[in-house]
Amino acid sequence: MTDEPGTRLQESTPPYRLSAHRPEVSARRARRFGSWYYAEHVLRAMNSYRWTLLASSVGTPVMYLFAMGVGLATLVDQNSAGAFGGVSYLAFIAPALLASATIMTAATEFTYPVMDGFKWRRVYYGPHASPLSTDQIVHGHIIAITARLTATTLIYFLIVAAFGASPSATGVVAVPVAVLSGLAFGLPLMAYSAGIEEDRGQFALVMRFLVTPLFLFSGTFFPLDTLPLFLRWIGWISPLWHGTELGRALTYGYDIPPGLAVVHVLFLVVLAVVGLRRARTVYARRLGR
Repeated sequence: MTDEPGTRLQESTPPYRLSAHRPEVSARRARRFGSWYYAEHVLRAMNSYRWTLLASSVGTPVMYLFAMGVGLATLVDQNSAGAFGGVSYLAFIAPALLASATIMTAATEFTYPVMDGFKWRRVYYGPHASPLSTDQIVHGHIIAITARLTATTLIYFLIVAAFGASPSATGVVAVPVAVLSGLAFGLPLMAYSAGIEEDRGQFALVMRFLVTPLFLFSGTFFPLDTLPLFLRWIGWISPLWHGTELGRALTYGYDIPPGLAVVHVLFLVVLAVVGLRRARTVYARRLGR
């Protein structure tokens, strides 16, 4: 390469050379780590509106904490001393709000985004055209939502602990319990959402006639046994009640018989596993293997 006659410029060489993996290498990595690749994709998409997510996932429960756990608690503690097992109303309600925040976040993430993957933006079809399997797409979506649920719940727990509503040293274990509660509710909902082909307001009905009753009648604001018997069954089948009972045992030592604690855990695990298996079946039917 010359600039002037008789003058030769030294060719510059890059310090390194970029090259893509060979197709067989990329395919092999996709088959091995495809779930994590898809989870990274979902998390990167979430990162673009992270402040909105933070405000909706943490802001709303914190408002409930101030309104119910701090404001109303003053009146409740003055007039109903000892009605909540010897702890303040704030300590009683905080684990329920922790689990509620997780379940409401799961209800958001496993409805419209799932349908979006099949119908509107069809974001599932591109990864499915690659070596990623259907199960990897399902698992990757769940991994990403689990990471979001964990971050949201941990932040909220730190706020609860700052208010002194988690006096027990085991209180931090309420975080994975709340995440499990969110998955127990969210994974069956994910399977349901994946099977919807036309939006006719189904998700609005889910929020109005499923999420809201569970929030109100799962022992969130008062012990479940204070409800009439014909309403208690709502709590018995609610992941929120099972997660709340475990959370109360962990945060302030609420007395639960060991056998009942096992039932709570098994109920949440079985719901999550059944939801996962059903979601994999529905995704395979719509996307193909």
